[in-house]
Amino acid sequence: MERAIVVGAGLAGCEAAWQLAGRGVPVTLVEMKPHAFTPAHHSAGFAELVCSNSLRSDQLTNAVGLLKEEMRQLGSLILKAADATRVPAGGALAVDREKFSDYVTQAVRSHPLIEVEERELCELPQTNAVIATGPLTSDRLAEKIAALPGLETLNFYDAAAPIVSGESLDMAKVFRQGRYGRGDDYLNCPMNREEYEAFYHALLTAEKAEVHGFDGTQVFEGCMPIEVMAARGEMVMAFGPMKPVGLVDPRTGREPYAAVQLRAENEAGTMYNLVGFQTRLKWGEQKRVFSMIPGLENAEFLRYGVMHRNTFLHSPGFLNAQYGMVARPGLYFAGQMTGVEGYVESASSGLVAGVSLARHMLDLPPVDFTTRTAIGALAHHVSGATGDFQPMNANFGLIDPCEKRIRNKQERYAHVAARALDTIEALRSNPLACDFDKTLKN
Repeated sequence: MERAIVVGAGLAGCEAAWQLAGRGVPVTLVEMKPHAFTPAHHSAGFAELVCSNSLRSDQLTNAVGLLKEEMRQLGSLILKAADATRVPAGGALAVDREKFSDYVTQAVRSHPLIEVEERELCELPQTNAVIATGPLTSDRLAEKIAALPGLETLNFYDAAAPIVSGESLDMAKVFRQGRYGRGDDYLNCPMNREEYEAFYHALLTAEKAEVHGFDGTQVFEGCMPIEVMAARGEMVMAFGPMKPVGLVDPRTGREPYAAVQLRAENEAGTMYNLVGFQTRLKWGEQKRVFSMIPGLENAEFLRYGVMHRNTFLHSPGFLNAQYGMVARPGLYFAGQMTGVEGYVESASSGLVAGVSLARHMLDLPPVDFTTRTAIGALAHHVSGATGDFQPMNANFGLIDPCEKRIRNKQERYAHVAARALDTIEALRSNPLACDFDKTLKN
């Protein structure tokens, strides 16, 4: 049988190779380490965790916890390794990063159907391949990817604003209104002068996250971090994303001193973007400072803002919900380069891409994980998002909402999680998708 090629031995690449081999497809896994390293990588091992050793919440009432359980049910190598090397972390799944990497490396290298080639790949395979080279893809390979048909853009430095849960907003302090009375597409968080000045000074003193290769001068005016605006002068934000012109606070009947606008991220209105709030503050600082915004005191952050070198595809229209290239069947992508954000999310895309390529090579129909599951909802978002596409992590705002009204959030999330796991079980029980049992036995 022809060999599949997986490029990159990070979390997504190792998961993809494992899923392929578990279905009887021989795999060549190409990894440039130890001969070449990105600025973020230091170990020669596979599945290196370059940031935190935490894979975040392990609770089913948290979307990433649900995603983990779905992946366990689907025979994920990454979750198997994480469970085997976990360290105490309360309700989170944290691992011994060296033992975790060793576990994955040993499992992959010892699989009889996986052959590892240690070299840098500079040419894209034409078909039967998963590209999982990560957000620091080498320049030569990135050039080849950028030239693919149907790819609208390939971003190298990205800035994103935080996203908060709609139901966590204090609507008594927020009003819905467009500027100059043009519709009501935005939620507005008004500030008086004292609130604005306190927020401004908090931004000036907040700690910033380090960004590989970013020297602080490479700022595009269109995606300038909010803290950079603050550093340029006290009123810069008030004439920028926090400008109050055209808004009338219904509580006072007057224009507020400043206002933060929130824009819905989805049709259901379960997720809201802080408009113009691109940032590279540390996540804890984002929580602290942005919770000073009226109405956001108890906001649940579904995604924190980031700014870093992040080679990611404009995936909507370029990839399908199996992470396959629309214009070139048989070529798949996985990991952060597809527009997913986070360790677990990256591994989940590798799982879907590996399963999908295996079924493509075995002449089997593709599997649709559906938007009723976390793993499927993430894949559908990456392939079908509209508007300004930015990297996304798992959150309940992506998953089909609960059919019945449940006021308690934790109970509602528990219901959605139970439904998702039932969907995964039905998928595994389907004779057309029974190959999932093969990976569970590995």
